[in-house]
This record gives sequence, C-alpha cells and structure tokens, in this order.
Amino acid sequence: MTIYFYDTDEKPYGCFSNFSPHGFELDGYWWQTSEHYFQAQKFIGTHHVEEIRLAKTPANAAEMGRDRTRPLRSDWEEIKEDVMRRGLLCKFQTHTDIREILLSTGDELIVENAPQDYYWGCGQDGSGKNRLGEILREVRAILRESQGKKSWN
Repeated sequence: MTIYFYDTDEKPYGCFSNFSPHGFELDGYWWQTSEHYFQAQKFIGTHHVEEIRLAKTPANAAEMGRDRTRPLRSDWEEIKEDVMRRGLLCKFQTHTDIREILLSTGDELIVENAPQDYYWGCGQDGSGKNRLGEILREVRAILRESQGKKSWN
C-alpha cells in the first residue's frame, strides 16, 4: 500500500504536510509549522528569517521563502534536504499524536501527492522525486530506532 498526503485536512495523514499546524521549538525559536522553519532557513543570518518565522500562515511563509528578491543562502541546494529532515524530525518528536500516525505507517511508501511539485512531491504524472515522502520515511526510521532504544532502558 502507498500512503498519499497533500492537504492538511486529509485524515489521518494531513499532518505529514509542512502546512499542518504542529509547531515546535528549534534553534531557540518557536516555529508555527515546519514550512515556516524550512522557508526561513533559506535566509539564515538576515532579517528575513524573523519575517518568515512570524508570517501569519504557512502559505505566507512559503510565498516569502520563494521570493527571489530575498538573498538566498549560497549553500541552499546542498543543505535543503538536511534542513527539511531536521525540521520534520523535531515536529514529529514534539507531537506524540502525529508521531504515532507516522509510526503506524509501518514500512509503507509515503508520497506527497503534489501535482505541481516534481522535487518534493510526485508531480502531476507521478514522475517526481517525492523527496518529502522519502524524508518522512527517514524520519520514521529514526523515530522507530529511538523508540526501540528507550524500551531497552
């Protein structure tokens, strides 16, 4: 079975979306969503980080993060997946309810059913890289491993 997600209101997997309202603290700041965190990291060391962190909605944060009049950090292409992984791991470590949903997916393939996104999602024709789904699977494995270690203590 393959698990598809996209909109935050799709139960039970809408929580896999970066727009889901599951905030967390990371790097000494509160992030309303993993989208806020991800987009802000594109501009580390500038005032844009705080503007994006405080954006009213994740859609606003995404729009601000995609604005190429802002100075994108030079190493972004090399680190963007690590940034995504770090934010998602913190999100799922923070919220027990959604952590259990992610862990309940077993070893199933997880796919962001984003028709317009061929990098993070599967794209309209399914040929996208689905990097968000793959990173969620990595986070699931990390959570499973850390859960196993706790049970031995």
